[in-house]
Amino acid sequence: MKSILFVLGICFLSVSLSFGQFDTEKLMNSNYSPTYEEMITFYKDLADRNEDILLLNMGESDYGLPIYMCLLNVPSDSTKAIEKARSNTTVLINNAIHPGEPCGVNASMQVANIFANVLIEKRKEFYPVTAIITGYNVGGMKNRGSHSRANQVGPEEHGFRGNAQNLDLNRDFIKMDSKNMFTFATIFQALDPDIFIDTHTSNGADYQYTLTYIAPIKEKLAPSIKSVIYDEMLPKLHESLPKKWGYDLMTYVNLKGRTLDEGIVDYNATPRYSMGYADLFNTISFTTETHMLKPFESRVQSTYAFLTEVIDYAMGNSKTIENARKEAFEFDLNRKHIPTNFERDTVADSILFKGYEWDYVESKLTVDKRLKYYQDKPFEKYLPHYTHFHPTDTLHIPNYFIVQRQEEDVIARLRANGVIMTKLKGDTTVLTNNFRVLDFSTSSGPYEGHYLHSKAKVISEVDSLQLKKGDILVSTNQVKRNFIVHVLSPQYRDSYFAWNLFDSYLQQKEYFSPYVFEEIAIELLANDLELKKKYQAKFEVEPKVSRWEQLYFIYKHSPYYEPTHNVLPIYFID
Repeated sequence: MKSILFVLGICFLSVSLSFGQFDTEKLMNSNYSPTYEEMITFYKDLADRNEDILLLNMGESDYGLPIYMCLLNVPSDSTKAIEKARSNTTVLINNAIHPGEPCGVNASMQVANIFANVLIEKRKEFYPVTAIITGYNVGGMKNRGSHSRANQVGPEEHGFRGNAQNLDLNRDFIKMDSKNMFTFATIFQALDPDIFIDTHTSNGADYQYTLTYIAPIKEKLAPSIKSVIYDEMLPKLHESLPKKWGYDLMTYVNLKGRTLDEGIVDYNATPRYSMGYADLFNTISFTTETHMLKPFESRVQSTYAFLTEVIDYAMGNSKTIENARKEAFEFDLNRKHIPTNFERDTVADSILFKGYEWDYVESKLTVDKRLKYYQDKPFEKYLPHYTHFHPTDTLHIPNYFIVQRQEEDVIARLRANGVIMTKLKGDTTVLTNNFRVLDFSTSSGPYEGHYLHSKAKVISEVDSLQLKKGDILVSTNQVKRNFIVHVLSPQYRDSYFAWNLFDSYLQQKEYFSPYVFEEIAIELLANDLELKKKYQAKFEVEPKVSRWEQLYFIYKHSPYYEPTHNVLPIYFID
């Protein structure tokens, strides 16, 4: 275990803060969410007074202040605490990834408060290790005000969605542009959590529910994980939350169209999102989404109820959870292909839904009609519910990937995510398969600091590759197999290729001068009858093309064209 921690490069920093003690009465029954300083002081005080609570500085955020993790039910020694988390059932809760949605900040503080001051020792004995990322987006928490959430009721002050770099951190889990995400990877890979929960507040339609959730789509899960989530956990949560806490639980209201009549679509969280990232490691994952128009106190209380019920489930079903994850990793290691790039099916199920009547009414301000909900006209009826997805691509799982040594950004991201790699000690020549990109689309505008690629058409060619000392060999025969294949396969919609990490290889570096090359082109056609046939066939079909296009066709099919254009610095061996 210690060797794992050493490989990950984890360093736990000391906590030394001194601010006024936070009034715990304000956690559950007020319109107030604590500042970063009040939050950390609260956890520090709990850790100082309880030997089974540990507060750790896990690393720097982009703002320059630390990201802290509070561990419940662990030894006071940090290394032993992490060892216990890895060897026992562990729940990881992430808060304030969007600091304007701070209900999880308050709710998690109450989870820690109850653990410290209410739970008896006998119950603590069976309590899962519970890790709380107290406030992930530190920069967003420090950018505090009252007006950035125009569609939300309370709290009176809250943080901002963007981090110090103005990134939405819930789109950063693959591209890893932020220091925050490198710190998150340190936390996640150190703990290897069995259950992960990210706490949010929703935008969108108006309806009766205070608490909704996102679960992974069934089709991308290992059978054992799907069974635990859909056959065990969700039925129990749907039963216990209304019965014990008075909160009906509803799937996240992700509208198919503009209104509820068109139905609700399950949300496919790919690994750019926290929950989709967790799915790659066979961690049972949920996102809570409380409703923006419900009072802040109710949003906090319902989030607390969800966290408590999940922790209780983990307490009573640790063997089920651990066995499911073990089976999931075995499932990964035994398959040679991964279905991926899922799209929604066109056939819907139905779901009983508690909403409000709505209508389009004349706007008092703008020229178009506006959508208006009538909270005095509640309804309960069945709506279309799209729960089924199908893969549009399949990823091949080779025995090895090769990452060339110059791709330091890629190697750093693999290392941060706990991927085991071997550095070649000398030069050698091997027979490999390459990835040659034939075509792709690119977004017309920036998205989280990137111009995202999609719809990649890729072929693989057998290639004799001169490997150099320092190039990286990555075996897929490891528990990170699922992650490795998804990020290194350029066809995947959230791959490193999609996030622009290989763009320099998509640019041609050498060209020709037409007045010089024409003589060469004539000679090439005269000496290569097959090329001449292709040339004639193409331009008989497309006669109205430029002189440049005609010469470029010949150039591209000649020895003068650079062989590595559109070939990525990632190779694989079967």
